[in-house]
Amino acid sequence: MSYALAIQQLGAMAPELHTKPGQIRRKFSLDEMRLLLGALGDPHLRFPVVLIAGTNGKGSTAATLASILDASGSRTGLYTSPHLSRINERIRVAGSEIADSEFGELFHEVEAAATDLVKSGRLPQFPSFFEFVTAMAFLHFARARVDLAVLEVGMGGRLDATNVVEPLLSIVTDISLDHTEWLGSTISAITREKAGILRRNGTLITLAQHPEANLVLGEVAAELDVRGVNAGAYMPLTQVASETGYSVEVFGEQVEVASPLIGLHQQRNIALAIAAAVELAEVQGLPINAAAIAVGIRQTRWPGRLERIEREGLTWILDVAHNPAGAWALRSGLNGTVGERSPRVLVFGCLRDKPLQEMARILFSEFDHVIFAPIDSPRAVSLESLLSAASSLGTPARAASSIPEALDWAARQGAGGVVVVSGSVYLVGAVRSILLGEGGGHLAS
Repeated sequence: MSYALAIQQLGAMAPELHTKPGQIRRKFSLDEMRLLLGALGDPHLRFPVVLIAGTNGKGSTAATLASILDASGSRTGLYTSPHLSRINERIRVAGSEIADSEFGELFHEVEAAATDLVKSGRLPQFPSFFEFVTAMAFLHFARARVDLAVLEVGMGGRLDATNVVEPLLSIVTDISLDHTEWLGSTISAITREKAGILRRNGTLITLAQHPEANLVLGEVAAELDVRGVNAGAYMPLTQVASETGYSVEVFGEQVEVASPLIGLHQQRNIALAIAAAVELAEVQGLPINAAAIAVGIRQTRWPGRLERIEREGLTWILDVAHNPAGAWALRSGLNGTVGERSPRVLVFGCLRDKPLQEMARILFSEFDHVIFAPIDSPRAVSLESLLSAASSLGTPARAASSIPEALDWAARQGAGGVVVVSGSVYLVGAVRSILLGEGGGHLAS
């Protein structure tokens, strides 16, 4: 099957395309996922795994850990979601995205297996978008003979399609309120869902965070006799802006932490990645040393997270902050990145399931101009709702009819200053492609 046809058919699977606004259906069934993988030869059981859940930071942690493993000489698979520009970004081996040709072939193979299972009555319904892509990733990693795969949970943890594996390590990043319609309305409820990636007698790597999250993680870990590892040993002794660099002791040596990922919040994600690398070396025997950790951190690539792009005398900052915790991290990181530079312009758009008013209170007052851009998703907040949120806060704002128009306005109003693009992965991905002159599009997922 061609890559273009695979993308077209995957797009048709996105649940948003088959439901009315506000009635988005998501399918969670580990039994169905195991049945599908069984028909494919159980590829997920053919390589060791590190599984990462959390609300914010799990992608940055996964990317940093995978980079460390690559630098150590391991052949590493990395599975993340969502993507910015091309769906291939989700599936990587040794830092390289899956090729278009292989993507099409794997789609055809998974589709054939799923169709047979549904026709025979063994599978009650066709796999979801995320189940489909996750199965493709497992097949790709197995055939690429990866030494280890780093998997980012898509949503929650307990019922996420990635949770069919038996992880060597489970990492839980910072937890906050997000996806409350599926995971629960409290930190405790959400944490219990994310703690579903823990295994009896397994290992949990985390950091002290919200008291409710700490309590639930501790309770679940005790119930399962999980060994807890606090990554706090790999945090700087004092808060230092990440772009200035700092050092931590690893394996008795001082390791320079010079990550391209900007913002104080990234220190926590990097600490989790270092702690995981140390566990993999000391307990699992992987050939990871202090030098590989330093190189891996320095070579980490994770775009769209306080990413800075310079174009014709204008600084663009792209950040996928899509919930209040992410908005706070952006606000803090922005001050550390561009200081008092002005004018500041915000190009913003978000989805309906996000707390727009709260994000607006965090971000809008930090900018001289706010421009709303339409997002190519049936889940997008209307421009009218965005303007209403700005008006309720007394924030002057205007709505563009297209993303290119929003960028044109931003470039003119932000001349000599900085333009920040945030609020949604969909928006950041589209803007990034325009600024870098890249092709590709975004599947609703």
